[in-house]
Amino acid sequence: MKLTPRPPAWLRRVPRPPGVHALAAVPLMASPPLAADSISQVLNNTTLWIIGILAGLATLMLTLGGVRYLLANGDPAEVEQAKTALKSAAIGYGLAILAPVIVTILKGLVGG
Repeated sequence: MKLTPRPPAWLRRVPRPPGVHALAAVPLMASPPLAADSISQVLNNTTLWIIGILAGLATLMLTLGGVRYLLANGDPAEVEQAKTALKSAAIGYGLAILAPVIVTILKGLVGG
């Protein structure tokens, strides 16, 4: 009589995945496809994306400008590049703040 080795205790406590019957109960498409109800909703969603991208890029430029300024060690060329990066960050934050205003103007033009 051949005995099969028993798995270690830690492996016996690992939860097992559900059987095939549990997977068959899940519908293939649980939610309806994404769609916009109106142009206004599209503009609102686009505004949020633009604000996120601009704020992310501005934060990156702020970080790079700060690191460059710290590592410039008095070199005038490096200090100028750092100041340029910091100015770019300020412009990016300004655009991120003004994005909702621009979209509101566009909504007025479209009539949404």
